Amino acid sequence: MRLNYRKANPEAFQTMLKLESYTKNSGIDPKLLELIKIRASQLNGCAFCLHMHTKEARAMGESEERIYLLNAWREAHCYTEEEKAVLSLTEAVTLISEKGVPESLYKQVREYFDEQQYVALIMAINTINCWNRIAIATGMVPGDFESV
Repeated sequence: MRLNYRKANPEAFQTMLKLESYTKNSGIDPKLLELIKIRASQLNGCAFCLHMHTKEARAMGESEERIYLLNAWREAHCYTEEEKAVLSLTEAVTLISEKGVPESLYKQVREYFDEQQYVALIMAINTINCWNRIAIATGMVPGDFESV
């Protein structure tokens, strides 16, 4: 890695941990959170986060099939309509400069989640996008910090 951001700026690291804590305590299903983290990390090309979150998803009992097919979730039949709505939102927010978040997608997600939950989903997506950007910008690779 280029630098240890935790040591270089502990306050920034603590701020990220607060975001992560909010996300974990937001009421979103932990397995769904891992799907969000994996999908955003795939889109951003963050090997460090992909390694971490696929391991965490497996530890939670997520199936290999669902992890492997996540990159092609639209064609896979192993995801619920609720999960597909969240994965679509994950892609839209992660790639927000391309198309924004269309009204139709907002309505699709709101079929399953109330306003408070919708904001929690956005915060979860934003948090993993921040982690991805930190990991990529600091040159992190799978295995960094495993002994910490």
